[in-house]
Amino acid sequence: MILDEIVADKKKRLQMAKAEVSEGAMKELAACCERESISFYDAMRKPGLSIIGEFKKASPSHGTMKNHLDLPERIRQYNQSVDAISCLTEEDHFFGSVDYFKQIRQMSSLPMIRKDFIIDPYQIFEAKVIGADCILLIAAILSDRELSLFYELAYALGMDVLVEVHNEEEMMRAVGLDARIIGVNNRNLKDFTIDLTTTERLSEMVPEETLLISESGILTEEDIRFLKKGRLDGVLVGTVFMETPEPFRLAEKWKSI
Repeated sequence: MILDEIVADKKKRLQMAKAEVSEGAMKELAACCERESISFYDAMRKPGLSIIGEFKKASPSHGTMKNHLDLPERIRQYNQSVDAISCLTEEDHFFGSVDYFKQIRQMSSLPMIRKDFIIDPYQIFEAKVIGADCILLIAAILSDRELSLFYELAYALGMDVLVEVHNEEEMMRAVGLDARIIGVNNRNLKDFTIDLTTTERLSEMVPEETLLISESGILTEEDIRFLKKGRLDGVLVGTVFMETPEPFRLAEKWKSI
């Protein structure tokens, strides 16, 4: 399964990163970080549909993005239209990096989520150091103990957490964690098919006070209309925003639906 391959590659990348900056040194850098996080939670809980605009160069399911905008112009449009920014930092399958994240951080005052396959506390300390306001924790690749420890560590460092789930069992784990923000990934990780009814189905399990974000496969106005029929606080949009020359107009149109 591609998820296993991504995690295996991430473990190799972590060894390389720790050889350059030790975990102890990264932890110390995070502790000394004076930047105050911007509330990702507050950005998502505003009235109406909240939108997370993503920056990624590629994905295993889609391949390389047909990007029509340079980075400054993309972030300029995001700053005017979305509520938060997601940046992929996974190197081997999404062609991301912490350097891209740091560049975007300098261009935007919006809350930013570090989107990666987090399997080690090192990545959470690093997220704080590079200016992340939120991290992604994927339930499918973490044990209950890891999920709980990583969740608590992120909040201890002043960051929010988006806990990503794909099915009922993972949703139960996220709810049991008292996660403040839960993201439902509409993509089946086994065959990569998309089914927006995944959000509709799993939303029934989410407590009223918990924010719900729909992720993956959101491409059209019809998709937005379908998702807004049910319980929803926000959407995370990657491919279609990356490949349109005017993400600003698309975001504004979707918010008006």
